[in-house]
Amino acid sequence: TGADGMVGSYADFGVKTDYQSLDVTDLNRVLNVGRANAPKVVIHLAAQTDMNKCESDPDRAYLVNAVGTYNVAILAKELKAKMVYVSTGAVFDGSKVAPSEEDVPNPKTHYGRSKYLGELAVMGMLDDYIIARTSWVFGGGPARDKKFVAKIINQLNQDEIKAADDQTGSPTFAKDLVGILKQLILDDKRGTFHLVNSGIATRYDVACEIAKIRGSKAKVVPVNSDFFKSEVPNTANNGLQGSILSVRPWQEALSEYIKTEWL
Repeated sequence: TGADGMVGSYADFGVKTDYQSLDVTDLNRVLNVGRANAPKVVIHLAAQTDMNKCESDPDRAYLVNAVGTYNVAILAKELKAKMVYVSTGAVFDGSKVAPSEEDVPNPKTHYGRSKYLGELAVMGMLDDYIIARTSWVFGGGPARDKKFVAKIINQLNQDEIKAADDQTGSPTFAKDLVGILKQLILDDKRGTFHLVNSGIATRYDVACEIAKIRGSKAKVVPVNSDFFKSEVPNTANNGLQGSILSVRPWQEALSEYIKTEWL
């Protein structure tokens, strides 16, 4: 599901559906499309990931992220298929620098709560599942990237760029995320995993790295996150600690992404 999004664009396998071909909030549609294809694995990527939109329209966030995920879980249960659900570090409250898989979720935003409800639906209905929490995902190139990395790249011709230095996260390349997911599926792994590129960074750190990769002379200025108007409550820590340690550093992944997809 959601194969036309940032993460789904790197999946080079399986039957791909997007919002037009499969609205996950429509249970009958989910069941009909699922039965027609009879997959052994359902990778559920469709989600409302715009955190500001989730705060301004929580009903939609819960419909897509919670009910939509529940609908896909109903399908997976009927087909006896493994379900892979991509979740988020936003299920935690930000009080710990890098929560592990063993830490108890305590979401503080509608986005985090709606995604956590999706997790609960998957865990409650299925035995064969992968819940993959990730953080600060980048990728998709100019066509699909509407998030932080793209915004910074598009400001590199300015003299000065402002980026928050009071929030940390785990920048993660969507291409790497898909690669790990594929391997977990092939290895028939089950359970909850934190899948991120290694290393913790602030938005300021990421912006500085982007400027360095592009050879930009723009000055990156650290500011408090309150400088940017947002409906999303600020959490100090958005990073994750994963049990899978072989993922390359975020700097290396970011460099490949920019040099290969932002020509």
